[in-house]
Amino acid sequence: MPRPQRGQVRKGVDERAPYLGAYQHLGQDALVEIREERIGLEGMRIDRMFFDRFADAVRRDEIIAEAVEAGQWDRVIDYVNREVFDKPEEYYTLDKLRRAAAVDRRLTLREILEKVFDLIPRFKSKDELLEEEVAKFVADHKPALAESIPAIKTFFKAYVTSGGTRDIIDRRHFPVLATNAVFSLNDFRAVPAEYRTLIPEYVKDYVSLNQFV
Repeated sequence: MPRPQRGQVRKGVDERAPYLGAYQHLGQDALVEIREERIGLEGMRIDRMFFDRFADAVRRDEIIAEAVEAGQWDRVIDYVNREVFDKPEEYYTLDKLRRAAAVDRRLTLREILEKVFDLIPRFKSKDELLEEEVAKFVADHKPALAESIPAIKTFFKAYVTSGGTRDIIDRRHFPVLATNAVFSLNDFRAVPAEYRTLIPEYVKDYVSLNQFV
């Protein structure tokens, strides 16, 4: 249908009706401001306060303090689980403390208590722990070729941190590594043959995988 000429109004059409191809919002803009706030590695303030309250509570407990000083960690951990966790008012739990600590790996209760009692200066990151584990492995097994150490390190870290890679290696489905984004078939081929078996065996015997989750 042809559009009406200027000054003309089609019959049955309200001359005040806007053109259908346009939209005009006359209300108030609900989105007034966007503010980006970065959360540091220490986590949000409320998380730090939760962790600090837990720290104050266990430091005040004479039974815990004495057992920590004596190095009786089994006794300490059992006591905290029974007498401190899941109690009113705070309902402390290990999962809540892990979130409050804001570390990129799974902390143990012992680590948390060691930090609370200043036995360690800070929580180590996932990669720091991995580097330590690799260093111990290399020190124990002393690879004959120094140039093979980077490939060994890559394999070690991938096997520890990637459940998918670990499953492929354990099932010996090596061709699948060709499409594996974490650890490729070329990465695997760069590892000396003896270490392709030695590293998985070592990790199963000596490395706690839970802490790297």
